[in-house]
Amino acid sequence: MSIQKRATYALVILFLINTMNFFDRQILAAVTEPIRKEWGLSDTAMGWLGTAFTLIYAFVGVPLGRWADQGARTKILSLGVGVWSVFTAASGMAWNYWTLFAARMGVGIGEASCSPAANSLIGDMYPVNRRARAISIFMLGLPIGIFLSNYLSGRIAKAYGWKMTFFIATIPGLLLAVLALRIVEPERGAAEEHKIEVNHSGQSFFYPYLRVLSIPTMWWIAISGALHNFNAYAVNAFTPAYLGRYHGLDLSEANTVAAFTLGLVGVVGLLGGGIMADWARRWRPDGRMIISALALLVSTPCVYLAIAQPKGAIRGFIALMGVGWMLIYVYYVTVYPAVQDIVEPNLRGTAMALYFFAMYVLGGAFGTSMLGMLSDYYAKSAMRAAGASTLTEVFRAEGLHNAFYIVPLVSLVLAIVLFAGSRTITKDMKKLQEFMRQSRAVA
Repeated sequence: MSIQKRATYALVILFLINTMNFFDRQILAAVTEPIRKEWGLSDTAMGWLGTAFTLIYAFVGVPLGRWADQGARTKILSLGVGVWSVFTAASGMAWNYWTLFAARMGVGIGEASCSPAANSLIGDMYPVNRRARAISIFMLGLPIGIFLSNYLSGRIAKAYGWKMTFFIATIPGLLLAVLALRIVEPERGAAEEHKIEVNHSGQSFFYPYLRVLSIPTMWWIAISGALHNFNAYAVNAFTPAYLGRYHGLDLSEANTVAAFTLGLVGVVGLLGGGIMADWARRWRPDGRMIISALALLVSTPCVYLAIAQPKGAIRGFIALMGVGWMLIYVYYVTVYPAVQDIVEPNLRGTAMALYFFAMYVLGGAFGTSMLGMLSDYYAKSAMRAAGASTLTEVFRAEGLHNAFYIVPLVSLVLAIVLFAGSRTITKDMKKLQEFMRQSRAVA
């Protein structure tokens, strides 16, 4: 098999793995309402399921990222996919809140293997001028996984109950765990313009982390990741419930709308964004970061106006949220390759792990729980304002609607942070090029 065919096969498998990654992750959001009602849970309790998942994902991801820089990435991927698929099945066997809680922790541990190893593999298979497009194909797994999860899970849960959604998702995951082993492990740094193996074996345990954190742009990227994931996890987790409560859609209808507005639009955002990102990189060194910031700046008012739509105005919500969330996806194909522009090949797994740690611990972990707590707070406020003593679904709908307004506020701050990162990335790219030249001279 030629090098090109190996890279193509690997990218296809990585895309499918990422699709199942987000399919399994999104199932809980798709069936939030039947679980909440069956076990009498609050939005805060449902939010904490997402928070706990995200925290375990982030903490386990750091050592797995380091392992991806040193070990066989294909085996790490295979093991991770197998683990999360087994625990997805365990989620369907849960009989109360805490057994579901434990199963979701297992899913988080397995899924933490995916992004560091996959991004590291792509960086070693595709040169810099094709890397954003390769990452955009890999990241298509995110919107397609969310689309399929919402679209299918809503229908399956309505017809057969919410537990069946988890059982069905297990099968393709186990198959992909086997197929991942057929990916040929590329040489580290093989796709760089100047191939060089930088040896960190004589350095301290903390050296790789300190070196990555010494890059100023990495801090802006980490902050942006926290803000982005706060919104992404909050919106993905509660949009089906929001559509059901506030706009009066049934379980299948709510998940279908969520599938298109949060998932399918991402295909356009990622593919279009990937092309724009590679063009912008040729245009100027900080081009990717500027494109990302502009996309978020336009997305913010679209999301705000989508939330402001009156009850039942579902077409307005779909149009505005669809455009706003399509632009959100541009973030992935601009910022992810930007990390590889400023970090040497042997530390990219570590860099992605640290980045994801910030994304999930400082952002995603609190997106679901914060939105859940705000929803309960505003619901109780609406109940008290109406002089009622029972927290009905009407008040819960009002509470979740008001809580959603935190999303465009965070989005605006994110755009500002991305503009700040565009101010430092050119200098950091030059530092990396100089470091690589010096390393070649020593070698």
